[in-house]
Amino acid sequence: MLILASASPRRRELLRQIGVSHVVQAADIDETPLPDEAPADYVQRLARSKASHVFASRSDTIPVLGADTTVAIDGLALGKPADDREHRGMFERLSAREHSVYSAVALATSEGVAVRLSVTQVVFRAVTESERAAYWASGEPCDKAGGYAIQGLGAIFIESIAGSYSGVMGLPLAETAALLVAAGVPIWQAGV
Repeated sequence: MLILASASPRRRELLRQIGVSHVVQAADIDETPLPDEAPADYVQRLARSKASHVFASRSDTIPVLGADTTVAIDGLALGKPADDREHRGMFERLSAREHSVYSAVALATSEGVAVRLSVTQVVFRAVTESERAAYWASGEPCDKAGGYAIQGLGAIFIESIAGSYSGVMGLPLAETAALLVAAGVPIWQAGV
C-alpha cells in the first residue's frame, strides 16, 4: 500500500497507470515560494514537505508519496493562475517560446525521504488571444501550473516536448517507479 499526499486526480490516474495501489491523504502545507528560490529547489522542497508531513501524521509506517510541479520561463516560476488576467500574462510569456516544467517526487518511509527531480522542456506554438480566452473559459487552466494541461485541451498549444510527458502532467513516472521499487513498493499490480 502507498499513501499519496495529493488530491490531484492526474497523479492518481498516473499511479493507476503503472499499477500502484494507493489511498489519498492530501498534505496541507504552505506552498509559498521562499525568496529567490529556484524552481528546481522549490518543487523538491514541496514534494519532500508533503511526503514528510503526511508520513509524520500517521501512526503506521506506510510509505507516503509527495509531488509538486511548476512551470518556469525567464527565471520566473508560474504557479496556478488566480484569474483571467494572470492567465493572460502567463500565456503572453509562453506563446511561441520554450519553457521548463520542473516536477519533483518524494517518498517518505521509515528510512527517511528520497527525492527525484524531472525537468522537461516544452515548446508552445503561437497562441492568439481569442484562443487563450476560449481556453480560460473552458475552466481547464484554473488549477494547473502554468495555466495549461498537456493531457487536456491545452495539448493543442504544444509543438514539442523534450523530457517526461508524465512529469508535465504532475508525476514523473520513471522517477516515481524508481523510488517505489527501491523502497519495495510494488508496481504493475493487476486490477489497480
